[in-house]
Amino acid sequence: MSRSAHPAGPRHADVLPEGHYSAPATDLNELDPKVWSRTVARDADGALTVGGIEVARLAEEFGTPAYFIDESDFRARCRAWSDAFGADADVFYAGKAFLSRAVVRWLREEGLNLDVCSGGELATALDAGMPAENIAFHGNNKTVAEIERAVDAGVGRIVLDSFQEIVRVSHIAQRRGVRQRVQIRVTVGVEAHTHEFIATAHEDQKFGIALADGQAAEAVRRALTLDGLELIGIHSHIGSQIFDMAGFEVSARRVVQLLAEIRDEHGVELPEIDLGGGLGIAYTSEDDPSEPHEIAKALSDIVTRECESAGLRTPRISVEPGRAIVGPTAFTLYEVGTIKPLEGLRTYVSVDGGMSDNIRTALYDAEYSVALVSRTSEAEPMLVRVVGKHCESGDIVVKDAFLPSDLAPGDLIAVPATGAYCRSMASNYNHALRPPVVAVRDGQARVIVRRETEDDLLRLDVG
Repeated sequence: MSRSAHPAGPRHADVLPEGHYSAPATDLNELDPKVWSRTVARDADGALTVGGIEVARLAEEFGTPAYFIDESDFRARCRAWSDAFGADADVFYAGKAFLSRAVVRWLREEGLNLDVCSGGELATALDAGMPAENIAFHGNNKTVAEIERAVDAGVGRIVLDSFQEIVRVSHIAQRRGVRQRVQIRVTVGVEAHTHEFIATAHEDQKFGIALADGQAAEAVRRALTLDGLELIGIHSHIGSQIFDMAGFEVSARRVVQLLAEIRDEHGVELPEIDLGGGLGIAYTSEDDPSEPHEIAKALSDIVTRECESAGLRTPRISVEPGRAIVGPTAFTLYEVGTIKPLEGLRTYVSVDGGMSDNIRTALYDAEYSVALVSRTSEAEPMLVRVVGKHCESGDIVVKDAFLPSDLAPGDLIAVPATGAYCRSMASNYNHALRPPVVAVRDGQARVIVRRETEDDLLRLDVG
């Protein structure tokens, strides 16, 4: 049963500074389908439902804060990416966005491959039954033990990130009497229009081997001479949360140019290129992401055109959507604790989570939406900043948004599009307990990653 309306809170005029923000053009009770998963709706009483289950019931059973992932939506997005690229391309889900054994099983059942970038992610993938040949292993500093485990497991590809790693992987593979399939990650000098810390293709950063100064060509020379390696292609990744395809066009052109140079020097046409991931999603109504079929067509057209111009056979394309699949499928549910109106500025709304369950706002200045979800309200909007309970002034979940002015302690609010990087980057700051991840589908809800307990924290503290 949905919660009833509360007495009016701070007045609209107190929390809407003139000249800074205008009131929202849409009804605060409306849900923008761009930022919510596909089975999210409001019931007859105005409460949010997902997978047919009301949030008040979910909060009662699983507590708050908690991440709720719409399994049907996740699976549908997997199929949309697979269908868009078809049988002549490979879609690797980027596990760093969010990975669990349940997610691995969903990926396997929906026909997607998996990209991992640590020993822990590899262990999760293998434990949950992902065939090793469908796994790609990334990382700028893979340990010897991680490489040995990947080679022993028979992963389908290792993405080489440095000259040292070229030799290291080859030696490990040779000792085991195998040839390991590899790609070389190159930095193509394209700086995507994104946050400085998630732009990954310009030269001044830790990933990849630079194309501009000939290092990438030298890496190819070395890889082709080593008996432990089977060089299958070139990998490029230009950043994250990207909406403009122009960066991919420049990247593809430069990668294809490298393929042509490899053909001319070595007489070899590498059969694959991986254009990475980084496609953006809608965190707010202002974001306008492309659909998978639009992305697939654009990337295919770019590569085909550039290969025809260079006289090359078109290689098999790989892409690595992570956020683009899992990001929109989940929301984080919080309970409102304290409410502090600041005259002439905004109202601070504190929730029972914060930067320990979503560090992205503090780390990347990320923007999110937020909604009152335990009920609807006809109260005037007030400008709010949703903050957490941690002892840190930067503990902000949503910087600036509008919520009804009758918001009160005990209300449930939800932040959509938190499927990617929120649970993956969660911490125990202030000894907070990391929230559970609950999968919801067809009227059923089940925990796929349980909530941490104080016993979990104390068990690790052996002092």
